[in-house]
Amino acid sequence: MSKDYYKTLGISRTASPDEIKRAYRRLAQQHHPDKGGDQEKFKEINEAYQVLSDSQKKGQYDQYGTTFEHAQAQGGAHGFEGFRDFSSFAEAFNFGQTEGTNGASGFEDIFEGIFGGNRAGRGGRASRKRGQDIGVDIEISIEDAFRGAEKEISLRRHALCDKCSGGGAEPGSKMKTCPTCKGVGQIEQRTGGGFFSFSQVITCPECHGRGKIPEKVCSKCSSDGRIKEDKTLRIKIPAGISDGQVISLAGQGEAGAHGASAGDLYVTVHVKSDSRFTREGDNLFYDLPISFAQAALGDKVTVPTLVGSVNLKIPEGIESGTNIRLEGKGMPRLQRRGFGDMIVRVKIKTPKHLSKRAKELLGELKKEM
Repeated sequence: MSKDYYKTLGISRTASPDEIKRAYRRLAQQHHPDKGGDQEKFKEINEAYQVLSDSQKKGQYDQYGTTFEHAQAQGGAHGFEGFRDFSSFAEAFNFGQTEGTNGASGFEDIFEGIFGGNRAGRGGRASRKRGQDIGVDIEISIEDAFRGAEKEISLRRHALCDKCSGGGAEPGSKMKTCPTCKGVGQIEQRTGGGFFSFSQVITCPECHGRGKIPEKVCSKCSSDGRIKEDKTLRIKIPAGISDGQVISLAGQGEAGAHGASAGDLYVTVHVKSDSRFTREGDNLFYDLPISFAQAALGDKVTVPTLVGSVNLKIPEGIESGTNIRLEGKGMPRLQRRGFGDMIVRVKIKTPKHLSKRAKELLGELKKEM
């Protein structure tokens, strides 16, 4: 079923980028797994934000829906015009979860029964379910985003059992052929009856697809092959990273049960706002207030950048709202060479409290001009 990313974030289709960001942060904190939130809900929130926070992806999504990536690649859908989203088709016919199918939907089971397929390939060993992915959030300063940084994060996750190395057997114990599947790792299951009788191949519930079981199970993990651990990881933040971007670390998620591969770790980076600068892409914007006299006569002023202060010449007669570009003083371009620019936006201040002498001088200036 196609996903409504706006509904996922609880926002309208006319929401501004700031509203999208605020909604994401609120929901991410609410549903963060480390705070007892739902892992799947958290992943849905991240997926929605990754699309709606990117203007190009958002435009494509608004036009094509969740099929926009395929539509873009293929120039539109071809064939099966009425069934572009097969999960929606399955849901419409109420094909729900079937007990003992390892999460396979009834719709998938029907196709497997008709075509004789199975998830491991014909005659192959059943694939085991990999460990779950983990999503975490970290917050960094704009200086960290500029220079790159290393940050530590603490996780409580499933890790390989250090006693059996994930095999599930007590050290010194041998593995024996699974009596349920006879070493195949799969069993055949029949559902329905009469004309609508279907056969499907599922992962063996006793050996979990391995084809073997330990003669004596590991006393530390009870043959699960994994244990809970507290882990501290150092995450490298690349220079030039933007707010909301995600760093993926393969294999650093939850360890898979019974020796299956580990999931991945997804780190969503949030760059704290800075009172001095506004960031747009690789460019930084800085608002420079100057007096009427400085604008009329010109001046030399000092402005801050992320590599120290620089001297800036204000040309005489400059108007309020004029932009002065400092090339190469912006953010580094992520995974590319070079830097963005800093744009200094000149703002002429109008004095509100003038002395008697100042008023006289301005009066003379008014007559002169």
